[in-house]
Amino acid sequence: MADKRKMNRNRDKDYDDDYKAKRIRKKVCPLCADKNLVLDFTDAEQLKKFVNEKGKILPRRTTGACAKHQRDITTAVNRARHIAILPYSQN
Repeated sequence: MADKRKMNRNRDKDYDDDYKAKRIRKKVCPLCADKNLVLDFTDAEQLKKFVNEKGKILPRRTTGACAKHQRDITTAVNRARHIAILPYSQN
């Protein structure tokens, strides 16, 4: 009986080690990391980092932006689309 308990503990420990090794590192918000970087809706090259090839705004899990800056990104992209700096979609 004692051997079974020991085996289960070892198996659980191996599982925990594998889980820790496969854990994905959390992305750091690019706008929080660089305080000098200011999001500007007239700078198309800067906004293209947050938009995919079809013109859709990338989600937070992809960009790594915090909630506050993701809202700023969305506002900037929408403003750039409205004044025709960025397209609404690309076919």
